[in-house]
Amino acid sequence: MGLLLKDGLVVDPAQDLEAVCDLLIAGGRISRLAPAGTIPAEGHQVQDCRGLVICPGFIDMHVHLREPGQEYKETIATGGRAAAAGGFTAVACMPNTQPVNDTAAVTRFILEQADRAKQVRVYPVAAVSQGSQGKILAEYGELKAAGAVALSDDGRPVANAQLMRRALEYAHTFGLLVISHAEDLDLAGNGVMHEGLVSVQMGLRGIPAAAETVAVFRDCELARLTGARLHIAHVSTAGAVEVIRWAKVRGAPVTAETAPHYFSLTDEAVRGFNTNAKMNPPLRPAADVAAIKQGLGDGTLDCIATDHAPHSVLEKEVEFDQAANGIIGLETAVGLSLKLVQEGVLTLRQMVASLSTHPARILGVGGGTLQEGQPADITVLDPNRPWTVDVEQFQSKSRNSPFHGWQLPGRAVMTLVAGEIRYRHNT
Repeated sequence: MGLLLKDGLVVDPAQDLEAVCDLLIAGGRISRLAPAGTIPAEGHQVQDCRGLVICPGFIDMHVHLREPGQEYKETIATGGRAAAAGGFTAVACMPNTQPVNDTAAVTRFILEQADRAKQVRVYPVAAVSQGSQGKILAEYGELKAAGAVALSDDGRPVANAQLMRRALEYAHTFGLLVISHAEDLDLAGNGVMHEGLVSVQMGLRGIPAAAETVAVFRDCELARLTGARLHIAHVSTAGAVEVIRWAKVRGAPVTAETAPHYFSLTDEAVRGFNTNAKMNPPLRPAADVAAIKQGLGDGTLDCIATDHAPHSVLEKEVEFDQAANGIIGLETAVGLSLKLVQEGVLTLRQMVASLSTHPARILGVGGGTLQEGQPADITVLDPNRPWTVDVEQFQSKSRNSPFHGWQLPGRAVMTLVAGEIRYRHNT
């Protein structure tokens, strides 16, 4: 007996498809996709999807799962549950664990824990440099053989331009993507929020937008020089969007992502010394938010990724200067992205592409399509089911979200991985 998703609006950018269809799942794969009413229901479990949207499973290409080393904040199991509840069938986890994922042993451990958890697919991103110290390159061949899909020192930039060049060249020989945390540390200094009117009024040390833009330009030029694939993480500034647009026009093999907080919040959210609005890169003014939205709309920014960064109260309920950077995002990303559709910034198809089709292509992993024969990794959305964010109901171990109490227009209501229902919203 298969599972028949019936009468749902199927949105699959990879097939240029947006139509009401039936989708049959059997043996963990998509057995048949056909116009509504053409697949007989007899002998199958039927799920009525009228009014719902059936998408290729969403892939978050930037999360922090904290395991190994900081399991009090998050584990691969709890992060996987949060991902499924948020509509994600797969996540790519950054290497700033303890120890850093710079060896095959750590990569294998992450994959073993993900297999035990049996939640969503987990793709390890390994470190660019040993210990993410920016001094000696890690062993990329061993890391890829162990299961790493990309490389990044996320949380820290690769400050040395020559090392970044060698990293791109070395990664290129193994077909690995390099993900850049683009930040000029000398410009950023000891800043704790965006440098601007709000930082001055609050008396907090600022980080200029140029700290991101300058670093993005350097890495885009190195990608052009080497011909190696580069992905810019968590873009937050208008200047960075413009540089990426410029680099793409000139043929640089560059892709980029932003996160929902960069198109949903401004630096005004920091007022009151709200540590749940402290992140790196920091929240920016309205002009930057507008540029991020434009970059998503015109395709300069390829993906929406959460940069899910769980922290406990030990790191967040402290003085602003001392608080850790980052927020959780797996369980709010889809609702915030649907706001962009509601506002006309993105079409529904563009949203699905930025959360599924493009991440799969950029990471070089499976998924991103509902073609027959493919694994049944599927996200089902109700774009018209308003809900109120309540962090106490989240699956994540941590609660550090600035969106608590927000009203969002829709959500994921079902998440399937290899045909197995990993999450179903019942209310």
